[in-house]
Amino acid sequence: MSFDARAVVRRIGVLAVFLLSVVTLLFFLLQLTGDPAEVMVGDSGTPEQLEQVRKQYGFDRPLAEQYVRYLVNLAQFDFGVSFANDQPAFSLVMDRVGPTLLLTFLSIIATLAIAVPLGAWLGARPDAPERIAGGIAVYIAQGVPGFVAGLLMIQLFAVHLRWLPSIGHEGVATWILPTLTLASFLAPKLTRVVAANVTEAMREDYIRTARASGAGPSGLLWRHALPNALLGATALVGAQFAFLISGAVITEVIFAWPGLGWLLVKATTTLDFPVIQAAVFVIAVLVFAVNTLTDVLFRFIDPRLRTKGI
Repeated sequence: MSFDARAVVRRIGVLAVFLLSVVTLLFFLLQLTGDPAEVMVGDSGTPEQLEQVRKQYGFDRPLAEQYVRYLVNLAQFDFGVSFANDQPAFSLVMDRVGPTLLLTFLSIIATLAIAVPLGAWLGARPDAPERIAGGIAVYIAQGVPGFVAGLLMIQLFAVHLRWLPSIGHEGVATWILPTLTLASFLAPKLTRVVAANVTEAMREDYIRTARASGAGPSGLLWRHALPNALLGATALVGAQFAFLISGAVITEVIFAWPGLGWLLVKATTTLDFPVIQAAVFVIAVLVFAVNTLTDVLFRFIDPRLRTKGI
């Protein structure tokens, strides 16, 4: 077996252990949240109806038996049907992956478009008065919660100016506010990382060599310092991408964005176990995939890491 093949097998093993840990923890935590049979029957249900629902969905069986049955079904990607509408839970979740990935990609692009040039500008001459003021503004912006920025944007652009819609995801106009909301939360941190890396890079020997060779300030920054500064920011971008997949719940709810986060919130309020389990499973796979791709990209752009496997 080649070295690369061993690395792939190792990654698959890590994924299997990771998913087993996630689904096991989730299964037992959901048992503490309440009885979904009571939600399905409602306040007007009789004890006989409650017992019938529990028997229908297997809630009357021993917990260990329910867990084993859950794992067997999960191995076949069978999460059961939604308690709310009797549709396959996995299909419901997969229908929401597209909108979440769309919002994730748009937010990352907007974050990079803001953070990279701003961070490079701040880091090139960190002692300049205007850049000190800019750094303070970025630091303050980092402390503003994303949902606060989202509500302010809705008030300004949707309610007051009426330039943009505030709900839905049909059409480019509906993408702008949720994208900017997430970018406003992510960009300040990435800006500070890029600025710090650029400042450090500008002190390196290769910059002095390039300056001695006649490179101007613009060339030193954009052709020499920034590419090396972005190397250290790659891991943060990957972490932000994974966060958006798993943690953009509030933004999706605020803008009625029909993604995984919104679906997970609705399923949680109704104790829809199959949908919750399917959503968390898909999110875990996506986050693991993003982290793996980030690691591969990091090793690709940094030759020193290529000998360490995937």
